Amino acid sequence: MSATINGIDMEWREQGEGAAIVFIHGFPFNSAMWGPQLANLPPGWRGIAPDLRGFGASHGGTEDVYTMELFARDVAALLDHLGEDRVVVCGLSMGGYVTFEFLRLFPERVRGLVLCDTRASADSAEARAGRERQAARVLADNSVTEVIDTMLPRLISMTTRYSQPGVLELTRAMMKEAPPETMARALLGMAARRDSEPLLRNIDVPALVIVGAEDAITSRGQAEFLARGIRGARLETIENAGHLPNLEQPDTFNRILHAFLASLPLSVTAR
Repeated sequence: MSATINGIDMEWREQGEGAAIVFIHGFPFNSAMWGPQLANLPPGWRGIAPDLRGFGASHGGTEDVYTMELFARDVAALLDHLGEDRVVVCGLSMGGYVTFEFLRLFPERVRGLVLCDTRASADSAEARAGRERQAARVLADNSVTEVIDTMLPRLISMTTRYSQPGVLELTRAMMKEAPPETMARALLGMAARRDSEPLLRNIDVPALVIVGAEDAITSRGQAEFLARGIRGARLETIENAGHLPNLEQPDTFNRILHAFLASLPLSVTAR
């Protein structure tokens, strides 16, 4: 589906009817990563998965930097267009950074949180400089090959690589679709993101934290930090999965997600 949202032509996938859950993809992917979740929503739920600006089939706009605030405002504008007021927000990796910004900007619109393989802290000075250097190289080379070569081995667990080669190929294909300028703008946006750790203690909605047991990018320790920081949050570790447990172990991921949605107060699931 597509519409003009916040000044750009935005594409999104959606499935089902009922209370809304919005799925926010990671870097450098698109809404296709949420296919197993959209295809298996529990009854009474509407899943919405946007292509963030510049990714997938969404246009990029003219901004030099895709800040997490810009992405969050795009998501809010899409929800306005779709007539959704309060939603459950599910973000993975960079999608988690966008989720924190959405919560900061629009707390009244969040009914629940699902934080997958992400962290609340801002980049260290070293990590920030590394992203900035990588963004400059992507633009100079006009190629995403370096990002793919650097990230792909760390995204998928060894278990998945051997047992599900199709997941590796889907991941590679999504990464190849991202234009160099989009990757560079998003890298700069992640480098500049705010520290969301102080936000954790003020979160007062149900929260689920998910992490792949073999995640080489965001560790279980970082997931535990999130779960400790958010009052009442539930932590789930998915075995035989890396940074993309929703693709690597979709049945387990969906079972955990469905249980969380079913546990929400009745007012959350009724539109």
